[in-house]
Amino acid sequence: MSFKEEWNHRKSEATDQQPVHTQLNQAKGSGDGSGKTPDGDLVVRDDQLGKVGDMGRDLRGRLSTYGDHARQNTFDASIELFNDGLDTGSALTELHDAWNTKLQTLKEACALISNHLDYTRATHREDEHKIVTGMTNLEGKHMTASRIYEYIK
Repeated sequence: MSFKEEWNHRKSEATDQQPVHTQLNQAKGSGDGSGKTPDGDLVVRDDQLGKVGDMGRDLRGRLSTYGDHARQNTFDASIELFNDGLDTGSALTELHDAWNTKLQTLKEACALISNHLDYTRATHREDEHKIVTGMTNLEGKHMTASRIYEYIK
């Protein structure tokens, strides 16, 4: 079966199945009029972001400790082999340099993830505070999500 035939077959199988509805610009309500969404499409929990950020920070620390464990011994061995006229010494030096580069890149990636999650948590907290304290109706009452939902209905 050619790619084109297989592709058409897969497309026809997909259209025979139940359609999948994607909901992007609104959340599915609970139906009780409260405006609460039991499990929306996108949910970010501060504690989960914190745990992932901590894991990234912990991984970076362990990479710093254990990833550098044999570096000095490898470098010393490569110098000795090179000074003895063996090509293995220069190859081992290249391996040492490549390892250091990859290790540094991985540590930077862990730090970037951790820092980004910390930034995301702080920004989300600030945005929530602005929304909660900044929206009022004409009577001066704070506009909660459920009150906004009442206006939309």
